Amino acid sequence: MFIVDSHCHLDYPKLAPEIDGVLERAAHAGVGLLVTISTRVKQFESVLAIAEAHATVYCSVGTHPHHAAEEPDVTTARLVELAKHPKVVGIGESGLDYHYDNSPRDQQAAGFRVHIDAARETGLPLIIHSREAEDDTARILEDEMGKGAFKPLLHCFTSRAALAERALALGACISFSGIVTFNNADDLRRVAQTVPDERILVETDAPFLTPVPMRGKPNEPAYVLHTLRRLAELRGVDETVFARRTSENFFRLFSKVPKPAAFTTNGA
Repeated sequence: MFIVDSHCHLDYPKLAPEIDGVLERAAHAGVGLLVTISTRVKQFESVLAIAEAHATVYCSVGTHPHHAAEEPDVTTARLVELAKHPKVVGIGESGLDYHYDNSPRDQQAAGFRVHIDAARETGLPLIIHSREAEDDTARILEDEMGKGAFKPLLHCFTSRAALAERALALGACISFSGIVTFNNADDLRRVAQTVPDERILVETDAPFLTPVPMRGKPNEPAYVLHTLRRLAELRGVDETVFARRTSENFFRLFSKVPKPAAFTTNGA
């Protein structure tokens, strides 16, 4: 199998000190490509350095809504300039988080719109974080889509079916993490069964959200295999077929990423 972990944080302390081992274990599990995600533009260089040092790793550039108040001066022009690097393949993660409200909501929304504008200008996918902010997330996406097309990706989807439906109507893709394996995630599993075949991706969000049966350990990209297997089971698809499908979806969305030989020789 060839699996893409479309969202992880390789620069975080639980992964960065042993990155070579993390990537070796990922490769052994069939993970042929990873995207390590920016959460602060001021720390972007450390994220980019990981991508530059490893052939199978790409990255994004952006400010997480938790840090919107720390980086109110991040502009569309700055994001567009940083995104010119060949290893930068997405904008974000950005969006709204009303669970923690670590930044004022108006600043989260302002930053979200800046990132949408950068995604629109670059043509790169917009990696969206939305937690307990479903109506405002959908409203902003719908409003901004009316100003010009961009490519939304709802990462680590945990919301209700209504947000999925509104996002899918805009052409969005939806990515699922290890949460889909949790015992109390029946509602999420029902949503995961409804996402069209050509719009679904998988991720770890490592080092967070470790899937069953690896609970109790820090999450890492190798564990995306468990999420993929659970989703394949839910959707009644062979896991090898589902791995190919989600990887095809990734390369269609993240069109800046060249398809490696390992993917094409696996029959895709």
